[in-house]
Formats: sequence, C-alpha cells, structure tokens
Amino acid sequence: MAYADVREYTHLTDEEVEAIGRELDEIRAEVEASRGQADRDYVLRIIALQRRLAAAGRITLFASLFPPAWLLGTALLSSAKILENMEIGHNTMHGQWDWMNDPEVHSSSWEWDTTQPAEQWKHSHNYIHHQFTNVLGHDNDVGYGILRMSRDQKWTPYNLGQPVYNALLALFFEYGVALHDLDIEAIRKGEKDPKLLKRQLKQIGDKIGKQALKDYVVYPALTGPAFLSTLTANITSNLVRNVWAYMIIFCGHFPDGAVHFTEEELEDETRAEWYLRQMLGSANFEGGKFLHIMSGQLGYQIEHHLFPDLPSNRYAEISVKVKDICRRYGIPYTTGPLHKQYGQTLRTIMKLSLPNRRTKDNPAPPAPRTRRLRDDERPGRRHELGRWTNAAATS
Repeated sequence: MAYADVREYTHLTDEEVEAIGRELDEIRAEVEASRGQADRDYVLRIIALQRRLAAAGRITLFASLFPPAWLLGTALLSSAKILENMEIGHNTMHGQWDWMNDPEVHSSSWEWDTTQPAEQWKHSHNYIHHQFTNVLGHDNDVGYGILRMSRDQKWTPYNLGQPVYNALLALFFEYGVALHDLDIEAIRKGEKDPKLLKRQLKQIGDKIGKQALKDYVVYPALTGPAFLSTLTANITSNLVRNVWAYMIIFCGHFPDGAVHFTEEELEDETRAEWYLRQMLGSANFEGGKFLHIMSGQLGYQIEHHLFPDLPSNRYAEISVKVKDICRRYGIPYTTGPLHKQYGQTLRTIMKLSLPNRRTKDNPAPPAPRTRRLRDDERPGRRHELGRWTNAAATS
C-alpha cells in the first residue's frame, strides 16, 4: 500500500529524521569538496571509450554481410549506445559534471543518442520524477502511464494486457520515454494545453527524424552493398539498448521493498523527510564494476536518488556510508542481485494485471487520488535535482 507518513512507517522520531538529514548533508558536502581531477579523468575516459566503441562498431559493420562481423559490430554498437545513454547522457543531464565548467560535458548542452529531446527529459525526469519519487499522482514514472505498478492504483480491464504492454515497453523503451513528458493521461482527459502539446510533438518528431535518418538511412547507406545487414544491426543495437535501459530503470524502482507514497506525504515535507522518502522509494542491485558502469551506476539507485547531481563514480563509496546510516536507524536498504530484483518487478507487473481481490494479498484501502498534476499545482523544485527548463513550453 502507499504510505502518507514516512516517519510513522519507519517509527522514527522527528529528531531522528532530522539527524539523518544532517548526516546525509555532510556526505554531500564531503563529496562536493573533494571533486577534482580524478573525477574529471573518469568521465572523459568513459566518453572516449564510448566513442571508440561506436566507431569500431560502425567500421566493423562495413563487413556486416559476414555473420561474425555482423555480430561483433552489433555488440560494439550496442555497448556504445548503452554507455552513452546510461553512464554519460543520463548523468550529464543531471548536472553531475557541471562543476567542471566544460561546455562539451554540461547539462545545458548535452543531447543524447535517443528519441526524447533532452529538455523534455530533464523536465519529466530531473524535476517530476526525482522530486516526487513514487508519489502517486505526482510521479509519472510509476508505470509510465501504461502499467499498474501499485495496488493503490485503480484496476481496469485494460490492465489485463500488462504482460503485453510490458514487453512492448521494453522493446521500444526509447519511444515510451520520448512520449513521457507529454502526459498521456492529461491528453486523454482533455487537460493538456493544445499549443504546448503541438510544440512538444514537433520537438519529438524532429528528434525521432534525426535519429532514424542517422541509424536507418545514412550509416547503412555508407556500407553500400551491406545496407540491409547494417540496417538490421542498427535496429538490433537500439533494441538491445532499449531492453537494457528498461530493465535497469525498473529494477531501481519496483522490486519488493520500494515503497509508494500518497500526496499527503508532501505536505510540509522537510529536506530530511525528502531524503528519507528517496531511500524508501528506491532499490539497488548488486554487481561488479563493469555491471555498474554499463548501468550508469544505477545499481546504486538509492544513492542516486539522494544525490542525483553528484558524480556517478562516487556512488560506490557513498553507498558504504548510506548503508551504515540505514543500519543504525533501522531503515530498510533494499538491494539484491539484478536477476532477483527484476524477477520481483516482473512478478509485480503480472500480479497487478489482475484486480486486488484476485490476488492473495488483502484488498488495498481506498485508492488515493492519482490524477497527475500540472507544474503549477506542484511544490517548488529542489536545486540538487539538476537543471531543467521546459523549452517546449517557452519556445
């Protein structure tokens, strides 16, 4: 069920919650004070690696008529696309590297290799999702407007198709994300400003057109007689990237232990209470350094939600301190192997395709209001969430 008061849920006193907030503020201050050349070198190495992988993949696909070259080129290109989206694009647009004052690696200028325009993503992700994590009626990422992910969300016969919707969302995740900032529910209810909708659709259409031209026309054409085999390799690379990004993101928000909240939790929410909500509403997964790099360090989703604008390569060291805080104050720290976290997520998706009365759980209490809110109805944003401007609304 969704909770309206995280202090009551965790049995913490007001003093304990504020003490947790002070400790987390100290962690932030320590990392900010120690950012330097090692962090700069890290992100520049990752960018260089990603570009080499992309170039190697494109070059290899000139021989894509031969199956071994097709397989190798596709693998290299898939890896490059995953790195660009997860460890570079996502984190750069959070402002994690803005302190470097490098115009080429800055949240205001980075445009990633996917179909959602960066500005729309920064609005739907940096502002809405990270500020209102797992709050029903505020966080549009709870099911992406497609899936029922909480028992507190009203069931309709539409939800019977969740296994199919989920598979399609995984395969075409970049397009689901591209449409995310449109707010499909508001469009369906006639609450969307038609002028804003038109501007946003134009932005998305332009971005999709550029991506399709690059991956499905220009690069395949450059390989001449290997056009069709290169085209299939590019399509496969995008599908691989989509499924990987979908799985990583869902594993950070929907395994057992990731809590949902009602809008009452937002009333007079302090900074410390916001921290606590991020810890309870997120989930980690375990793995080695390679897995964490390829997932954009989102195996440390809890740490990312606490400090979304701190360098991703610092999350591992931050996690040690966050775990200690959780241990000392008796706060759940949700983590587990990647396959286990996704297995729990998939089970939830299948389970919630049915009405509550058809599951083994007790019926949920009356569902809280889950109408998605406009920006002017939401509280002001927190600055650490990364910069955003809804360019489509002001252009």
